[in-house]
Amino acid sequence: MYQYHVFNLLLPFIGAITGMGIALLVRPKTPASPKLILAFSGAFLLGITLFHLMPIVFNSPNLKAGVWIMGGVLLQILLEYISQGVEHGHAHGDKFKDRFPFFLILSLCVHAFIEGMPINGDNPLVWGILVHKIPVGMVLVFILWNNKAKRIYIIGGLFLFAIATSLGSLVTLWFNFSELFEKAIISIVIGMLLHIATTILFESNQGHTFNLKKMISILIAIGIAYFI
Repeated sequence: MYQYHVFNLLLPFIGAITGMGIALLVRPKTPASPKLILAFSGAFLLGITLFHLMPIVFNSPNLKAGVWIMGGVLLQILLEYISQGVEHGHAHGDKFKDRFPFFLILSLCVHAFIEGMPINGDNPLVWGILVHKIPVGMVLVFILWNNKAKRIYIIGGLFLFAIATSLGSLVTLWFNFSELFEKAIISIVIGMLLHIATTILFESNQGHTFNLKKMISILIAIGIAYFI
């Protein structure tokens, strides 16, 4: 069981590093992730949330799950105000050229830390976060690599983002939280992921034009999320 926990701790880190590596190899000219990757990650997160996380919290009679979920939505709105939308795959990178974005890194790390807290044991959420980390890592590399700050700050910021989710998981493993508290955290994460996933899917469909590749990507992601 401990080895499986270690595997779960590594997956979000691998997702972040994968996204960063892709960005360094491709060197995109704009701070945006490919739309198919975004559409897949948004649909996958939404599927994980609806199929696996919601049944956990709404089966608990002593938990006002809707209140905690709404709290997660509001918290994510606040975090995205600070991060300029990096969580859903884009940001205004030109705003961060002349100064190191401490608050952006802080916002992303808080988000990553909280979403990592429900990850322990046999939890499909870890796969959703793995996929989610890839486009976020790509955008973050674009923003920081064009920043004029010292390289030590840039590398440190990327590393903190990469390990933040795993740190959240470790806190849950180290401390014996009550079942009610754990489900409250899951509800907050549900709200955060619902906001991110729906925002991604809405933005990827701007212009209201039908895109067959995007639709297939979304259907595949939903199917995988259901059977995972």
